[in-house]
Amino acid sequence: MPRPPAFVVTPPIGWPLLPRPDADGGLNWPDLATSVAEQLRVLLATRPGELLNHPEFGAGLQEFLHEPDTLATRARIKERVEQALERFEPRITIDAVEVWGAARGAGITRDVELGQVRIEIQYRLRRTGQMQRTGVTLELGG
Repeated sequence: MPRPPAFVVTPPIGWPLLPRPDADGGLNWPDLATSVAEQLRVLLATRPGELLNHPEFGAGLQEFLHEPDTLATRARIKERVEQALERFEPRITIDAVEVWGAARGAGITRDVELGQVRIEIQYRLRRTGQMQRTGVTLELGG
């Protein structure tokens, strides 16, 4: 049985600064909430040094792919995500960043499998105060 990809981003990423053609071929710019959500997914999926002219951009979550699923690893992931959000996304106020994995032996998985961690970000758009939530699942290999 083939393994799922190590880094899952849902829904698919679109470029947050460019309009996408609609069914009639017209170009519509994304609204603020969509633009921010897509930019957050890009930020989480980007490794520092990967983006030209912005060598520090990105959360670098790929560095954790071979780490063990421990409380210390989850704390480092949370810290890395919080730092990246504060530094690179000024349009939001962070309410919470949660990182959890499958509870071993407790029977509670919260929609992740053993060896995976779920990163959930709850934030507010500064311009409108609207509450938003986004997240990614990261597969750890340790």
